[in-house]
Amino acid sequence: MSKDINLRKDAASNKMYPKIELIRIVRNKNGEVFIDNTKKANGRGAYIRPTIEAVEKVKKTRVLERNLKTNLDKEFYEKLLEEVKLNWD
Repeated sequence: MSKDINLRKDAASNKMYPKIELIRIVRNKNGEVFIDNTKKANGRGAYIRPTIEAVEKVKKTRVLERNLKTNLDKEFYEKLLEEVKLNWD
């Protein structure tokens, strides 16, 4: 019997993708927002595809900020872009 693939919605495109293909961003109860490489951290999470286009789209549309119910600064998006360039290319 095959194991079900966990799907999550990409915040940039609103399409479903396997969880392992996505970057998880979390806001914990202290209000800290970070990239969750374990995909298991406690807190409110949002997923995006690891592409430069997806990062630029969520930055422009502020959809991550709505999903996480917080404001994100320019530095966070720069860190996210670095993460995509370093680990997903």
